[in-house]
Amino acid sequence: MSLVKLTIKGISYSQTQNGAYALILNEVDGERKLPIVIGAFEAQSIAIALEKEIKPPRPLTHDLFKNFAERFDIVVKQVIIHKLVDGVFYSSIICERDKIEEIIDARTSDAIALALRFHAPIFTYKNILDKAGIYLKSNLSNADAGAEEIDAILSNPQTFGNEEESNQSGTAYANHTLQELNELLEQAVEHEDYEAAAKIRDEISKR
Repeated sequence: MSLVKLTIKGISYSQTQNGAYALILNEVDGERKLPIVIGAFEAQSIAIALEKEIKPPRPLTHDLFKNFAERFDIVVKQVIIHKLVDGVFYSSIICERDKIEEIIDARTSDAIALALRFHAPIFTYKNILDKAGIYLKSNLSNADAGAEEIDAILSNPQTFGNEEESNQSGTAYANHTLQELNELLEQAVEHEDYEAAAKIRDEISKR
């Protein structure tokens, strides 16, 4: 299968869904876009990496990973979005250390956040782009442009591709009261289920 190089077109926030973002990847030698629904934290990390002038006072998680990797002479060579199953993208980070190449499984947003920091190219396979690629009429450089198109993407991740299954489950806490959410948060932290705790915290923040 042939690889297709992608660049980042932009990140758009949903006008109708709180906390939902669409990362739009652009086909280098074509006009198709590959939209991926990602979370707020990942969108922030990618946006900071895109804006060279923004320097967080302390390293973000992806900055920490980059510093850690560089300290041990690990280089991210490229990122490949290699699979799309049931609306969920799967990606791999191709790393190299001492001339030995390793392939590491990663969420697509994490992989892209690291690719930006390592100036590594991003690829996908042609069959994935054929399946999930779309043509956007609007220009994402305008924050208000294409809101309806982006909301269509975000409201139907099974059609356009999602960050991962766990991002879809965030709505599982929408029907809980604030008191119930705080109790669930305490239980999640107590059981060291930090992934669930993060989702519950996000739902509390929305309130």
